[in-house]
Amino acid sequence: MRESGEMDIEIVVVPDCPNEAPAAELLRRALDDAGLNGTAFTTRTVTDRAEAELTGFTGSPTILIDGRDPFAEPGRPAGLACRVYATRGGLSGLPDPDRLRDALAAAAHTRPRR
Repeated sequence: MRESGEMDIEIVVVPDCPNEAPAAELLRRALDDAGLNGTAFTTRTVTDRAEAELTGFTGSPTILIDGRDPFAEPGRPAGLACRVYATRGGLSGLPDPDRLRDALAAAAHTRPRR
């Protein structure tokens, strides 16, 4: 369980997602670059369509910051699929590193101080 004031960061994937490990590496780098070196994250696997629909899961990998998807696309249907992100370099299986770092820094900045 997280202490009050800590960010809840989660990578959500489908089983055997080829981008699970690269997403974890990207997230760790983004956290470190944002000055959040001590911030931990978890990985959760979505295994069926019902769970995907219930949670609004739109593809693997999805990075949630305090339960919010900073890369959400309105109208994108829930489902068990690979996710494609629009980045400055074109379409990718991972979000843009700068946008991820900025989303993490913004979330940390808006959190109440303990």
